[in-house]
Amino acid sequence: MKKMKLVMVGNGMAGVRTLEELLKIAPDLYDITVFGAEPHPNYNRILLSPVLAGEQTLEEIVLNPLAWYREHGITLHLGRTVTQVDRVRRVVRADNGTEAPYDRLLLATGSTPFILPVPGKDLPGVVAYRDIADTEAMIDAAARYRHAVVIGGGLLGLEAANGLMLRGMQVTVVHLMPWLMERQLDAVAAGLLQQSLEQRGIRFAMQAQTQALVPGTDGRVMAVRFKDGTELPADLVVMAAGIRPSSALAEACGLHCQRGIVVNDTLQTITDPRIYAVGECAAHRGIAYGLVAPLFEQGKVCATHLAQFGIGRYTGSQVSTKLKVTGIDLFSAGNFMGAQSGCPEDAGCEEIVMSDPYAGVYKKLVIQDDKLVGACLYGDTVDGSWYFKLLREGRKVADLRDRLMFGESNIGDVGHQGHSRAAAMADADEVCGCNGVTKGAICKAIKDKGLFTLEEVRRQTKASASCGSCTGLVEQLLMFTAGGDYSAAPKMKAMCGCTDHGHQAVRDAIREEHLLTIDQVYRRLDWRSPNGCASCRPAVNYYLLSSWPKEAQDDPQSRYINERSHANIQKDGSYSVIPRMWGGETTADELRRIADAVDKYKIPPVKVTGGQRIDLLGVKKEDLPAVWKDIGMPSGHAYAKALRTVKTCVGSEWCRFGTQDSTQMGKDLERAMWRMYAPHKVKFAVSGCPRNCAEAGIKDVGIIGVDSGWEMYVAGNGGIKTEVAHFFVKLKTPEEVLEYTGAFCQLYREEGWYLERTVHYVARVGLDRVKQRILEDAPGRRALWERLQFSLDGEPDPWFEFDKARVDLRQFEPVVPGAATASTGMALPVNSAAPAAVAGFAGEPS
Repeated sequence: MKKMKLVMVGNGMAGVRTLEELLKIAPDLYDITVFGAEPHPNYNRILLSPVLAGEQTLEEIVLNPLAWYREHGITLHLGRTVTQVDRVRRVVRADNGTEAPYDRLLLATGSTPFILPVPGKDLPGVVAYRDIADTEAMIDAAARYRHAVVIGGGLLGLEAANGLMLRGMQVTVVHLMPWLMERQLDAVAAGLLQQSLEQRGIRFAMQAQTQALVPGTDGRVMAVRFKDGTELPADLVVMAAGIRPSSALAEACGLHCQRGIVVNDTLQTITDPRIYAVGECAAHRGIAYGLVAPLFEQGKVCATHLAQFGIGRYTGSQVSTKLKVTGIDLFSAGNFMGAQSGCPEDAGCEEIVMSDPYAGVYKKLVIQDDKLVGACLYGDTVDGSWYFKLLREGRKVADLRDRLMFGESNIGDVGHQGHSRAAAMADADEVCGCNGVTKGAICKAIKDKGLFTLEEVRRQTKASASCGSCTGLVEQLLMFTAGGDYSAAPKMKAMCGCTDHGHQAVRDAIREEHLLTIDQVYRRLDWRSPNGCASCRPAVNYYLLSSWPKEAQDDPQSRYINERSHANIQKDGSYSVIPRMWGGETTADELRRIADAVDKYKIPPVKVTGGQRIDLLGVKKEDLPAVWKDIGMPSGHAYAKALRTVKTCVGSEWCRFGTQDSTQMGKDLERAMWRMYAPHKVKFAVSGCPRNCAEAGIKDVGIIGVDSGWEMYVAGNGGIKTEVAHFFVKLKTPEEVLEYTGAFCQLYREEGWYLERTVHYVARVGLDRVKQRILEDAPGRRALWERLQFSLDGEPDPWFEFDKARVDLRQFEPVVPGAATASTGMALPVNSAAPAAVAGFAGEPS
């Protein structure tokens, strides 16, 4: 049977999702041709903000690579704009003359940014924020200029402002309305949002009307002039004042358009039933949606009708908003304004409000006719999806009213934190609202296809692949369904897309062939990419260092940003500093120095961690070297894949129940191994008696004092899925504790795969093998302990021995953009890292 011809105009998320759904149910019905105006395959526009902020790369946000189009026989025309649709001949024509006949035409032309019609709108330095080209232009400007003005205080504008701020620009958001995000927030929540963003360095000009964009002597935009005559300096102006459906092509061929291409419930245009429209260009019942969830719902319905099933109707969508500005927790859905909306039909709305400005928490629930009709949450949004579920179901809430504000965890036995929430969900419960993926679908895919990593689940189910707000829940499902750790290196799988070799094969090659550099590994093992990627470079770098200490040279640019900066990057772009305290013990002098540093550098919060250390949160990047110097304490390595802490109780020296001196034992262990890098973070604990106050039973190595000496436990884990450590051996002396602990750690260092915790390493190789290598082979044990000491001898403290630790101090310099550096000839923005050898190392697994 001859296939029909389907042509799609537009290569964005809504259109390609429609094709994905169509190929599932009718893979052989059409010859498909796609025209995309951009030179890129389908990518996730929602994640442009993390790309701008430096948290992800462009390659990481591609949803359907070119290979996907080839595999499905799709003819793809990239960088081609369709200029004409001939509805009589049923042919579309592109700007280069390419023609494609169609039996069915799918318009997925998306939207265009609204550009304020003011003088200067076409000046160099004035950009919209809509696609990859806009994002790249903003990244380039941030590296060379200082002042940015974002026009528009909506979701997109705030994301742009946050990204530019993180790249070192001084950013002002100009907004015409009285409060930010007026379509998604009420005045109270918007006020909290503005206050939070101001604390991070973003400035605001509210109720300001832009009159003109002023050029400088070089012809580039220089300032923004307002109606009152005042001006703001601006080297970059980002227009984020809204979007308009792209309906010009549809209008030109005679389709009915009103606030978009008008479609019916089957997503067919009301003028021509052979032509369909989905996404931001489509107007359904007078509404053009701009959020991803309703667009994907449209795609699913449209696919069933393109497949000639004749079932399914799209009747509109309830929408919710989750703000993706780093560090801001915000959610709204439904009629969150309630009676304040001014509509007569909302006059009977009731509001339940909880406000704690000091803690930064605000919740408002709107109830009408005993149903939840709206929600606005700021600061604590964990129950957003539950409220949205109640809102969509239209469930009566009289029986929940007294507990409704306190969330799902107070309803019955269902919890919303940690492992319990995923386990308690029903299979029919929706996990990913953007893509409509249920718990049952995710668990089935994990079991049937043997999925092990978060990326595999995303590829197979699309869950957490859009806005990412359900990522934590998907990770929990993966954890208890696959029985593994999503962050652990998968068994018998390639390290990444750059190679077919697994972790063990790479480790073996490095040892057997005495490879000492990343380039040697890539050449010897025929790596597909000569530079590798953000997944394989840190792993290979670690394997080289652990296999050939003192010979292989560390490549700092192949480490994650935390290990390059030697501090923990936080949600707002600031850093956390946790100095080393041996065994959790400190002195008055150390505490005074910490307190003085907190005052001197205006460090906001100071917190005692779960590992008995003091955490200074909110340190500016340029202040890090000075903070380290003034505190004068060793690096706590809290940012690294290394020994983090040794937690201790007070032990026999002070406690009337103590049987052994746990504090001294903890200090000895920490001093012996504190410079130890490993496949993943490592935590020790030493308890002075079996009461186990230091929680030694859930650590990588736990030591418990007993009357006859010490008991050693290994491979515990206190993470998302708690694992009790295995009893390993009974020891008599502190010297034995050091030797056996060091031997176990060195075995893990030599055999563990990168990002594999000790619990997963022991599960993979077997506890019996570990016991054989350490308990039954005394010479081998001593050799392991000696190799660890050799590796750690002379290891520098990166907080003080900058040259020896190869710390690039340029990253801490608050260089004014526009001024060239001596070494590169290029400007580095304030708070930016020095140029990296390989892009894509912003994020880091915890």
